[in-house]
Amino acid sequence: MSLKGKTAVVTGSTSGIGLAIARALAEQGANVVINGFGDAAAIEAERAKIEADFGVKAAYDGADMTDGDAIAAMIAKAEKAFGSVDILVNNAGIQHVSPIDEFPVEKWNQILAINLSSAFHGMRAAIPGMKARKWGRIISTASAHSLVASPFKSAYVAAKHGIAGLTKTAALEVATHGVTVNCISPGYVWTPLVEKQIPDTMAARGLTKEQVISDVLLEAQPTKQFVTVDQVASLAVYLCSDAASQITGANLSIDGGWTAE
Repeated sequence: MSLKGKTAVVTGSTSGIGLAIARALAEQGANVVINGFGDAAAIEAERAKIEADFGVKAAYDGADMTDGDAIAAMIAKAEKAFGSVDILVNNAGIQHVSPIDEFPVEKWNQILAINLSSAFHGMRAAIPGMKARKWGRIISTASAHSLVASPFKSAYVAAKHGIAGLTKTAALEVATHGVTVNCISPGYVWTPLVEKQIPDTMAARGLTKEQVISDVLLEAQPTKQFVTVDQVASLAVYLCSDAASQITGANLSIDGGWTAE
């Protein structure tokens, strides 16, 4: 499979799942635009590494995912710089854990803006070009929480359920235009963020590292194994292939069996 000549915009891609997806698409020949917050030097190093490793063009856009105008401008800049935006990956997301009756209103608004509304703004800006070219791939990172709930994550669960519904609606609207719209729902993914939580949890609960992983972090996943960022990225690459042209409006779980229970 080759994505040579295609351009992908991947939000929330300066680390973790987003960066893995951006690199996997670049490996297939796509030019990429990465986006997200973080240390400027570290972001530049990742951008340059994509170009060096895969021989494609890579750009960085620091668009704020709470700002619809900034998201639209990011898509417009990418179209101007590369000629098109053929692949849009809505990956940006944040989390806050709190009971509903204590949930800070500003956190609710922020999570819905970044985890859900940003995907709408990205789609709204990218779809006209995709329809005109009769080819496009839109992929959103949902979550096992797009299908099931956990307590104290009201905003996150609401936003991820929203992503699943937005995916279905957009897929129906562009079904005859050569554009597919899908979401991927990972369970617990092994990232630096997860790894950093382990020592604190060991201390707080008096558990070994192995107990924290199997009994706390992976309690919901029957396989008792983390999903890897590369596994999620491989599924995203597949969804961009011609082999996946009849997969649209789908919510694809990659969660070690979590949502089978």
